[in-house]
Amino acid sequence: MKISGVDIRPGNIIEYEGGIWRAVKIQHTQPGKGGAYMQVEMKNLIDGRKNNVRFRSAETVERVRLDTTDFQFLFAEGDDLTFMDKVTYEQITLPRDLLGDAAAFLSDGMDVVMELYDERPISVQLPNTVEALIVEADAVVKGQTASSSYKPALLENGARVMVPPHIGAGTRIVVDVYEQTYVRRAD
Repeated sequence: MKISGVDIRPGNIIEYEGGIWRAVKIQHTQPGKGGAYMQVEMKNLIDGRKNNVRFRSAETVERVRLDTTDFQFLFAEGDDLTFMDKVTYEQITLPRDLLGDAAAFLSDGMDVVMELYDERPISVQLPNTVEALIVEADAVVKGQTASSSYKPALLENGARVMVPPHIGAGTRIVVDVYEQTYVRRAD
């Protein structure tokens, strides 16, 4: 499906210069002289390259629809992650860097959504939030106000997030997987 260059939104998958790209960030610019354009930061879903491109309203790009399939994460072995199709029980092994920083939040048996292009996996979507246990948290500095100060904490998976001062080691919290930020205390 063709869309105008100024209609690109973050998360859109587009075909550009023979590659498949995901729009990461966009900025609409309307200069005083000349036509408006959309500055798009894109990431290549095949090889991971990043690119900044300006699209004018007269330009069109092909928007790509990806097939999505439900998979379950089984285990990690070195830098390889093994997933199982929840319908056919077929197993697939992917490199850890395909998931980026979100790979640290994978847990055995976690349900994920795999995006496929021409039957080839190009991205894995985890749940937006997960529960995690804090194993180490810095002490609160006396005199800091609770409203504006956060302290670093180490999670059981090795990731670091900033948490409010009243959260200590041994507490289960909900973490935003993609922003790697504290959301709330777990129930």
